[in-house]
Amino acid sequence: MSVPKLTNTAGAALDAVMSRIADYALSASAAALVGIVFVQAWQVIARYGLNSTPGWSEPLTLLLLNVCMSMGAAAGVQKRAHFRFDLVTRCSPTWVQVILARLQAGVVLVLGVVLCVHGFLLAVESIDIPMAGAQLPQGAIYLPLSLGGALMAIFALHQGISPRTEGE
Repeated sequence: MSVPKLTNTAGAALDAVMSRIADYALSASAAALVGIVFVQAWQVIARYGLNSTPGWSEPLTLLLLNVCMSMGAAAGVQKRAHFRFDLVTRCSPTWVQVILARLQAGVVLVLGVVLCVHGFLLAVESIDIPMAGAQLPQGAIYLPLSLGGALMAIFALHQGISPRTEGE
């Protein structure tokens, strides 16, 4: 009887680790959103108040937007706060809920892998191209997309292995 207890303990520990990683991703998303506000505020002040538009504000905003969007989406997957149709799930028996939860996790897993791989490929292919207006390579914009996709895939894999039903 000690093996199931160990499995439950290991599962709870893994849940806690996943939750902590999602909290970090959500914090990064929030920090990027605050950064966007400050960069855009400075752009408005510089453009209309100082009559000197900074060239770095648009590329930095795009980078921060990608961080905000990718990390927020990954955290949403782990916290099961992403867009889904759960009316059918709620009205279904438990065994159907498990199947639908695994199907949902599988779809998110595939999308996460696609985002991770293609985001990384875009980053590698454009790493030598300088970003207009900023001292960063163009590929830097795609790295958050790749990282967010990897996190989405990891969270979806975890949810597919241990699906939750509506009663939980």
